[in-house]
Amino acid sequence: MKIAVPEELSIDGFLPFGFYANLINPDTEKIGATPVEFFRDMVQQGLGNQSVVSFSTCRVEPREMIIDVTEYHSFTGEGILPLDNDVLIHVAPATPDASFPFGKVRIFKVPQGTMVVLRPGTWHHAPFAIDNKPANVLIVLPERTYANDCRVVELNKNDWIKIEE
Repeated sequence: MKIAVPEELSIDGFLPFGFYANLINPDTEKIGATPVEFFRDMVQQGLGNQSVVSFSTCRVEPREMIIDVTEYHSFTGEGILPLDNDVLIHVAPATPDASFPFGKVRIFKVPQGTMVVLRPGTWHHAPFAIDNKPANVLIVLPERTYANDCRVVELNKNDWIKIEE
């Protein structure tokens, strides 16, 4: 019988087999600051053609549950997977332009460990952590979507939407 001894995961040791990143406690470049920090493009996975999927962590701290900004991606869907806490997300259907459909906004509670995938064009933004605990959320998008296919709209203060649990 052959014996295999476990070894500590290391970049050099694992490199011949693939890539990894600590998504819960990232130590990498980020966009934003508390209460929303986005650790972008942490791990990429080839899809067998020219497309590359990127795995990023969006850490959301408890904050006032007000929708004051929203976004959409015209050419790609987005995967959202809360890793260590339940979250709330807002969504609204795709529109033909950058007009946010206020009357069609819906809020969903996404349980920890449940992945949702948004269709291209769906309005959304960073999830809201609940239970007064932070949440690390896995975001799955093509690499650099935040830079080349992301229309962000900041809502006028009179149009902000408060989420009530």
